Parts: sequence; structure tokens; C-alpha cells
Amino acid sequence: MVLARWSAHEIEYLVLSDSALLAESPSGTVTPLLDDRLARVPRASLATHAITDATIRNKEGGFFTAAADRSVAARAVTGTLPRTEVRTLTALTDGATRWVEKFRQGDWADLVTLVRKEGAQALVDRVRALERADTEREFLGRAKAHDDATVVYVEF
Repeated sequence: MVLARWSAHEIEYLVLSDSALLAESPSGTVTPLLDDRLARVPRASLATHAITDATIRNKEGGFFTAAADRSVAARAVTGTLPRTEVRTLTALTDGATRWVEKFRQGDWADLVTLVRKEGAQALVDRVRALERADTEREFLGRAKAHDDATVVYVEF
């Protein structure tokens, strides 16, 4: 889950679970605003427990997702940024972040450039093509073949 709201002076954000918010500065530096708790779950826990297992979902030492319990939105990563320090925001669900995180087609700055130049649909189309081509599951491993892929791009 990603939320952002802004005024003339500041941008407030909320990031929960496996979505991402990318804040691009006027100089072009891209800062990923992430909830990295899932990435910090020990690999042994992920290997021995299904990702939906109650021992790691919405528990300390695990990760939090509002799909299972809306009250965990209070546990989201939140913050504010000065509005003058942000040129663009790009909000992504985990299916879209695969372009960087799973398929390693570029970094976060490359992703923002792609979305700015070619549009959000171009990113989703590229991810879908990469998913279809990963027949040996080299990149996806045990992850599902397709995941929700949503992209929202805001230019100030």
C-alpha cells in the first residue's frame, strides 16, 4: 500500500508491505521509500513457512500487510518531505517493482526515467514480458508468475 498527499509546502507519505514510493529530486536523484520488513525476514523463516503463515504476517520480526488486517496500517513507514525537494513521485505495487527487484533491468532511477519517457503501461508491459520469458523461474524462483502491477506517476 502506498499513499501520498501534498500541499505547497510538504509531501506526506505512507508505505506498507511490498509496495514502493520513489521520490525524485529536482536534480534527478531518486530516493526509494520502502517498507523493508519483508526483506529482513530471515530466509529460513520464508523457506519453512508459507508467506501467509500467521507466524510471520503482521507480527514483530515478520512483515505487515493491511490485506490481512487493516489495523496494521498504523505500522506503515511514514514521513514527510519538503515539497520543493521533490520533482516527481512514482508509486508502485510489487508486480511493477519486479523490474528492479526481481529482473534487475535497472535501478530505481532507470525505472523513473522509463515511466517518465514511455509511460506507466510501458513498465507494466515490460514486466509482463519478462515474467512470460522466465520459464525456468530463474528470476522469480518460488514467487508467483504474475503479481499485481500498478504504477502511478505524479510530476510537480
